[in-house]
Amino acid sequence: MPSDSLLDLTGAVVTLQREAENDVGMDAEDLFIPPFPKQLSDLGVDQTFLGHLALKAVALEADPTTARVAERLGLGTLITDQILDLLCRDHLIEKRGVVSPRNHRFQMLDRGWDTLARIRRINSYCGPAPVSLAAYSELIVKQVRSRPTVTQKALDDALANLVLTPAARQVLGLVASSGRSLFLSGPPGNGKTEMARALVHTLPGTLWIPYAIEVDNEVIQIFDEHCHQRCPVSTEDYDHRWVKIRPPLVMAGGELTLESLDLCEGNLPGFYEAPFQVKANGGVLVIDDLGRQRCSPTELLNRWIIPLEHRVDYLTLRTGKKIRVPFEQIVVFATNLTVEDIADEAFLRRMGYRLYLMPPSPDTYAEIFFRYARTKGLAVEPGLMQHIEQRYGRERRTPKACEPRDLIERAIEVCKFNREPIRLTRETIDQAWAGYFGATATG
Repeated sequence: MPSDSLLDLTGAVVTLQREAENDVGMDAEDLFIPPFPKQLSDLGVDQTFLGHLALKAVALEADPTTARVAERLGLGTLITDQILDLLCRDHLIEKRGVVSPRNHRFQMLDRGWDTLARIRRINSYCGPAPVSLAAYSELIVKQVRSRPTVTQKALDDALANLVLTPAARQVLGLVASSGRSLFLSGPPGNGKTEMARALVHTLPGTLWIPYAIEVDNEVIQIFDEHCHQRCPVSTEDYDHRWVKIRPPLVMAGGELTLESLDLCEGNLPGFYEAPFQVKANGGVLVIDDLGRQRCSPTELLNRWIIPLEHRVDYLTLRTGKKIRVPFEQIVVFATNLTVEDIADEAFLRRMGYRLYLMPPSPDTYAEIFFRYARTKGLAVEPGLMQHIEQRYGRERRTPKACEPRDLIERAIEVCKFNREPIRLTRETIDQAWAGYFGATATG
């Protein structure tokens, strides 16, 4: 599908949903299994590029055969054998024998080694064969926009470990269901990051993404073991250039720069690693500690205006050519700063939802404390919560949602250090309090 069609897939998505509903017993996710390519033209990638990729694969194998090269490239043996035949005709490799039907043994020729040295200086990528940008754009948009509405059960399960007000739960449910962005602000230590992380668990189903995409003989790696969690596949009859994953969670904090949001070449020439927002397609992208980056908040937020409004982004190749990619993710901007300090009205009106996290009330603080104590199998001494509340009042401290967990963990450490039974009492909490909020070393 041409890239200009990214914004006009509603009809196709509705058709797919109706087909899934009419096909009794069909899993809706099965509609998106990338079909196994039967011939070279099905790959949608330049034939010369595939030949160079296959040559690099042959050079890496100690005993290169059609089957081993096919496995490395994620292609069928029939297509791989056709590609290797082309290399034989160009006198880059030669056949050394037959292993089985459509499975030959090869060896590199001198001309092949010379050609390999030349193409590696231009493009050193050697992994699964990439898919076209058009194929990637079409499939990711269809998958995300055909998702069922987030259920209340999924929302409750995802937020089970968080103590939130009904209003906050509703906003998070609307964000997850609509796929819109969220501006999450408030004092530090009240669960903004954990709340943003929890959103990804509300998203239903799985996704298919390619290992890499190809544009003008340039390769962009999409799949990242650190961001993407593989899911089992029930069949082998699919295009192995794609991988099935859970909706991803991608975190970007103080290390984020404007340059990291575009294509950046690594130490090896000829291919790029996809930026944060591309890896997050189909999932959740969290911009944590907004305002702490090495670029100004205004510059960073202005970078997101077009993607948030039009659901597409533009990346620049080293040749200067701009390419259009889908921007299909929930973006969460989490910050301790006030909205007025970092965002103007032009940006805020493009945000889907806003949520301000207040410090916990005494009842909420107590609920967090008791809930975390239960997870540790600990009983709470009667009157302990009143004791803690009084300490906050005397020291004029504003409670934070993270502090019940932190105090309990330190109370456990105190008991272990003192070689006594682990318990939550005034004495253990007071010792934990001194270490957590700061003890006086000299009298």
